[in-house]
Amino acid sequence: MNEIKQRLQDIVDRDATHECAGFGKHALCVRAVAVADLPTRFGDFHIVAFWNNRDEKDHVAIIRGDVVGHADVPMRVHSECLTGDALGSVRCDCRDQLEAALKRISELGEGLVLYLRQEGRGIGLLNKIRAYSLQDGGLDTVEANLALGFRDDERDYAIAAHMLASLTVRSVRLLTNNPKKVSQLQRYGINVVERIPHIIPANEHNRFYLETKAARSGHFIDFEGKPHVQEQYDDPVVSESADATPR
Repeated sequence: MNEIKQRLQDIVDRDATHECAGFGKHALCVRAVAVADLPTRFGDFHIVAFWNNRDEKDHVAIIRGDVVGHADVPMRVHSECLTGDALGSVRCDCRDQLEAALKRISELGEGLVLYLRQEGRGIGLLNKIRAYSLQDGGLDTVEANLALGFRDDERDYAIAAHMLASLTVRSVRLLTNNPKKVSQLQRYGINVVERIPHIIPANEHNRFYLETKAARSGHFIDFEGKPHVQEQYDDPVVSESADATPR
């Protein structure tokens, strides 16, 4: 076992009896339960499987290089998308985002992708297909979620925050176009030192979906192909402490 894999195995061994107060409103606690080699078409990674105390879903960290205890680690938080990631649907850009992140991190030589089981922005696969049906009838992605009784985005990044804490990652450079994802991680105590734009070109099938995310959900997406470097415009996260100083 090489040194990096051994460091990850040490975390798995440490977590065998791990219990804590948890993260977020559901007091979510996770444990690293297994580590393995993961050779891919994008390069060689390690994969760490995580259990959580809230539901039956498992989540994984896909890791390149040595990230344990490191700062400024390039990272992508990716929510599961069966239709895009596995089936190749072009209604969304999920598969392209996942592959671009793995390729980028492989090229950098260090980083990780947290793959979370939060299908359909947290509404689940069945409701995601129901939302697709409503979109086929003319609703946009936000309107479809609202029509089903959900918020625009039901995802919770407490799991991601705990996974990073388990890996003792000190700070991250986040590959995302979603400022809300940055804010949520920061609220859970994750030090996001930089937002790295993660732009995927639109196609004829997902352009309206991406335009809706930009116009209604605040995502930083430029449909003219120009890079967006808007970190300085991201909403600040203000501490709830008495001095209320920005983090």
